[in-house]
Amino acid sequence: MSKRPSSPGSGEDRLIARHFRPLARHPGAFALGDDAAALTPPPGCDLVLTTDGVIAGVHVFPDDPADAIARRALRVNLSDLAAKGAKPAGFLLAIALPANIGDDWLAAFARGLGADADRYDCPLLGGDTDRTPGPLSVSITAFGTLPTGTMVRRSGARPGDVLVVSGTIGDAALGLKLRQNPGTGRRLAEDARSHLLARYLLPEPRTGLAETLRVHASAALDVSDGLAGDLAKLCRASGVSAQVDVEKVPLSDAARALLSTEPALLERALTGGDDYEILAAIPAGKIESFRAGAAAAGMTVTAIGRVEAGDGAPQFTGPDKRPLAFDRPSFSHF
Repeated sequence: MSKRPSSPGSGEDRLIARHFRPLARHPGAFALGDDAAALTPPPGCDLVLTTDGVIAGVHVFPDDPADAIARRALRVNLSDLAAKGAKPAGFLLAIALPANIGDDWLAAFARGLGADADRYDCPLLGGDTDRTPGPLSVSITAFGTLPTGTMVRRSGARPGDVLVVSGTIGDAALGLKLRQNPGTGRRLAEDARSHLLARYLLPEPRTGLAETLRVHASAALDVSDGLAGDLAKLCRASGVSAQVDVEKVPLSDAARALLSTEPALLERALTGGDDYEILAAIPAGKIESFRAGAAAAGMTVTAIGRVEAGDGAPQFTGPDKRPLAFDRPSFSHF
């Protein structure tokens, strides 16, 4: 996986052979024995490329389990592919390891990565391994395929389209709040707390929704930086505005339980990020067919509002039909 020459039998060679070569079963990976991999898309298909990274202390906690870190790193990229309507085809891994990470940690990391590579049929193709004086850094570049010219972009939403989301919104942001401040939700049942914490640690990429999105959606993206902020991105790209009825935004039982005791956390649920659900604009005439396709794939989708003409920021209206104002509409590293 290294791009630098390494001596035969070096520690890096042994690390790659022990932990990562067993994951590289695609013939184009050449058993990680070359400087690059080869990936041929099926006839009539485009390649879709995406990249995202995980840094300890930024995206995950340094003491998170190694297998969960690996799976999270792959899944956030698979979420992007799903939102574009693409089928996973493979990925590259670049990992920078602090000196305190040893073989046991790497073995667990590789197990988690391999399990999800198999689960989502997305094989390891190659990458790079390094030491770093800083925190752990894991960067993945994922590849997907879809019929030529059919990628679902952010920029296709039109007035009258129905806004839909998959799954439930806000669990991950609330889970992070619990992790950062254990005093939050003191009266929350343990199963509800565990649900929110798990949704933060390990997202569920909605890969099963990719095909029906590609057939029905005029625009889509995954919700990584918060529903409010990511809807604003979709609207800006499409040159439209939107209205969202907050009462229709799907919340898990665990999120509702926490919000019932700490209602001020609703803003965090709508803006906090890490949901990795799909937000899509569906033409009104296609919404029933879209629902049927999602149900056939075992996916839950909920209509939460509509795309409107104009270039103003999307509005979120509460139960009293008055617009909500958010102090920080979107997560941002900068």
